[in-house]
This record gives sequence, C-alpha cells and structure tokens, in this order.
Amino acid sequence: MQGLELHAIDLMKRAGKYIRQKMDQAYHIEEKTNKSDLVTEIDQHVEDLLIKGILEKYPDHLIYGEEGRIERPDTLDGTIWFVDPIDGTMNFIRQKRLFAVSIAIMIDGELRYGFVYDVMADEMFHAIKGQGAYENGIRLDPIEDRPVKEAIICMNATWVTANRRIDPNLLAPLVRDAVGTRAVGAASLELAWVAAGRVDGYITMRNMPWDYAAGQLLIEELGGRVGTIEGADMSFLEQTSVLAGSQRFVSDVLTYVQK
Repeated sequence: MQGLELHAIDLMKRAGKYIRQKMDQAYHIEEKTNKSDLVTEIDQHVEDLLIKGILEKYPDHLIYGEEGRIERPDTLDGTIWFVDPIDGTMNFIRQKRLFAVSIAIMIDGELRYGFVYDVMADEMFHAIKGQGAYENGIRLDPIEDRPVKEAIICMNATWVTANRRIDPNLLAPLVRDAVGTRAVGAASLELAWVAAGRVDGYITMRNMPWDYAAGQLLIEELGGRVGTIEGADMSFLEQTSVLAGSQRFVSDVLTYVQK
C-alpha cells in the first residue's frame, strides 16, 4: 500500500500549491451554519481536486468530505478517505496561516493512514498504522505522559462559557489547573501538535470525522489516546466531542468531567 501513501501526500502537496496560488486573489465566501462556520470557493475547488485525484487512481474507494462535493458513505465498509480540504477556513481567510489539508484513510473500519499538511509552514505530518508517526519524514518521539497540572491544552473558550453541549463548570477547574490553554482554530493541526509534543492535549465538544481522523492516528501511533469526552471510542460517522492526549492526560481529564 506504499503507493496509496505516496499518492495521498502528492495530492495534498498539489492542493497546498493551489491554495497558495489563489489565496491572495478575490474569492467568494459563504456562511454554512453560522458566522464562524465559513466556506470559500477555494475550499470547494480543493475538495474537487482531491476527489478527482483519489477516484482517478482508486475508483472503488469512498470519500467522506467536509464540503459534500460527493455523496458520503453511511457505513465504514470498504476503503474510505476522510477529506478536509481546508481545516481552519477562518484562519485561512483572516490570518493566511494556521490552516491545513487533512486526509485519513480507513479500511474496513480501521484507521490505516493519517495525513495533516500545514500549508503555510510546509509541514507534513503523517502516520501509518503500526509504523509510527512522522513530521516531514522525521519520526516523532512518543507522547510525553503529562497530567493536567503540567499540560498545555488546546481548547476553545466556548466550552468554559454557557453552551448547549457541556456544563462549563466541569471544564473551568481544568483550565485553572493546567499550565495554559491555546485555541488554534484548526482541529487537525491541534491534534498534530499534540502528536509533535507542542501541546499536551486537545478538547472540543464538536468535531466531525474529517476534523479528527488523521490526528487520531498520529496520536495513537505515539502511544496517546483519542476518544470522546465521555471516554467512549470515536464513531467516524457523526459529529462528536473529542478528548485527545497522552494516556495519563486523558484519564486525568475524565476525572474532571465524569462527576
């Protein structure tokens, strides 16, 4: 399956080149569900580029893409590509950095490949099931097993204010106890940063499979753990919460929220 890995990386590098070429030109922006959930015509064109590149080489594979440019599978049977053409669209629009192309490949319900490409930093994170995780071809070290009180956590401030998904009083003590918190605004990058040891954990109440699938494999290949805030496994077919980090970090966070 080495050809599959190389093809995915080549497609993502081509997508990154296209994004860099187009990002300073005029383009159309639309709201999807709210003012912070945006899509541009560049997101859509990149997803089209990736879909075409996948199906030309692997016509029997299925694609679960963020922008819905192709019908999504409703089971995990077969080979499925989870595709996010631009993760962190708001960052792309406003900051022109801190966004990524993300692809994960699942075969019969098992994550086998994960790729996160930071377009502007030209950093390619990738993982292969059973073969470790890498940043620009250099093998990453196992995740350091830090507890909450020694951790830097990626988490949006939304979850410690009034919201519909979790009692903010559960997470507020965790924020107070941690070394610090960060909000990057691109889930795949935040998970890749956990894998690379730049931060120690990631928490959100609302991610889709294209957001977390690649990052999950990166983290698991380095000894870490990814599941829901309730401690359950990921489902990959619906929106869910995500709790990611070292084994100790995840276990520690669960003591805060499972009261």
